[in-house]
Amino acid sequence: MSRFPRGFVEDSSMEEPETHLRRPSICFRPINPSDLERLEQIHRDLFPIRYESEFFQNVVNGCDIVSWAAVDRSRPDGYSEELIGFVTAKFVSAKESEISDLIRYDSSKGEETLVYILTLGVVETYRKLGVAKSLIKEVIKYASSIPVCRGVYLHVIAHNNPAIRLYKRMSFRCVRRLHGFYLINGQHFDSYLFVYFVNGSRSPCSPLDLVVLAVNYMRSGIKLVASKLRMKQEEKGLKGVKCKDNRRCLLPTQTKRNLASPERVSSGYDYV
Repeated sequence: MSRFPRGFVEDSSMEEPETHLRRPSICFRPINPSDLERLEQIHRDLFPIRYESEFFQNVVNGCDIVSWAAVDRSRPDGYSEELIGFVTAKFVSAKESEISDLIRYDSSKGEETLVYILTLGVVETYRKLGVAKSLIKEVIKYASSIPVCRGVYLHVIAHNNPAIRLYKRMSFRCVRRLHGFYLINGQHFDSYLFVYFVNGSRSPCSPLDLVVLAVNYMRSGIKLVASKLRMKQEEKGLKGVKCKDNRRCLLPTQTKRNLASPERVSSGYDYV
């Protein structure tokens, strides 16, 4: 396994805050060495992916990883500093990242970076309280405070709908679907790649995006009209032509190959 495993977000509800019996006092702080055992336990409980001990050592000691712990200061009996949620992240070079083609670069700033979220999780008793959302906000605020940072990005497994809804509400942009990105218990699962651009890198709703969207829409419309016209011309050309065996009678644009259900050819990811 690589030093930095593929990021994973817990597959649980991350909806807006709901009423809680006891009003918690959620605070955020860096993860430190005393959190090691608790951090490992929560990862085992939440994620189907197993992380090596080196990963946890890097997190608690701040070795090339930045992290935030969520704690409930209202908890009694010495539990006020125990982790109830966390987010871990690392810096990557923008030009060497998998979204390098989406970044708006500024040559005057030198080497530009991105923040990649590795893991994000909240224990079950503190879900639906907005903890995950607040942890992501901490990452965004941190990334925005670094002039050379161009954005925050992450992967989420394609069936994790609660997390996907959360990122969309927070103005993350879903840019790609990666086929077979995760391998869990011998089975491959697709992943979505989400990006939140910062420091003027590229807005999720930038004018360029609108232009590209309009051009693609126009192209689709032109192709549709051209296809219909071609079909009408073919139908006119076939008037008066009789075929004794309808099963063997094919249109000029049809072949036995394209009449069958085509197999999908994937380059590994799709733009979305």
